[in-house]
Amino acid sequence: MTPNGGCFSGSPGNCEDRPVWASPERVRYCPPDSVDRPPALRDEVDHDVLTLLPERLDTVVLIAAHCDDIVAGCGGTLLELCRAHPGVAVTAVTFTGGGSLREEEERAALTAFCPGARLQMAVLDLPVGQLPTRWERVKRTLEDLRARADPSLIFAPTTVDGHPDRRMVAELVPVAFPDHLVLGYEIVQHDSDLHQTRLYSPLAEPVLREKIDKMLENYGSQRDRPSFDAESTAGLARLRGVQCHARYAEAFRVTRLVLGMAPLTSDSPYAPGHS
Repeated sequence: MTPNGGCFSGSPGNCEDRPVWASPERVRYCPPDSVDRPPALRDEVDHDVLTLLPERLDTVVLIAAHCDDIVAGCGGTLLELCRAHPGVAVTAVTFTGGGSLREEEERAALTAFCPGARLQMAVLDLPVGQLPTRWERVKRTLEDLRARADPSLIFAPTTVDGHPDRRMVAELVPVAFPDHLVLGYEIVQHDSDLHQTRLYSPLAEPVLREKIDKMLENYGSQRDRPSFDAESTAGLARLRGVQCHARYAEAFRVTRLVLGMAPLTSDSPYAPGHS
């Protein structure tokens, strides 16, 4: 059940249907010329760039303060991810816009941006611009999500975002999900701050074009916003592409990244028998 009493909808089934959540998987290094490396990366990314790929990716959680934040921040990456992992379970939570045209747009857009995924979503009706005053409600929602989900990967706002709604959500996500990989997406707006990033998701030109087309098609109420047009979206993608030696890219901030160089054992070096 969602915090306001409804089901996470968007895929067949009812409230009793729950995706099978998997434990977070380690990330493995993929050599530049490996056949396992995505074609877009083999063709476009400089060979000096380190590439990390998940060993498995069964479940993804998407978190947003506002409708359209997710697709603006990571829509291209989401398209690539869902196509590369058919049947991946995706759960999305958006904290504002419930019961309005914005919810209809959000549901249609996320369906379009998650091709082949087992999608569930909830759009809450908290007031835009007032999420910091609803701190307890947001925190309970994230805790409820964590109680049901153990995702492999989380996309969420970043704590350096200039909008107070997104910044507050970003601060609570790692509290609810302290042991998970959280990628903080960035959004171009007059109240957002762009910071230097170190994690990039290269996008082929057709993917970027598809992202822009789907954004404009599904969010008709936002088409007059300068930050939502094709030029601003492509401009940021081109900038991030330059920084990672690709044509286009989306960029993320990482809260915590753990490298598993070798299998871990449960043996303590201080246990009897260790020399």
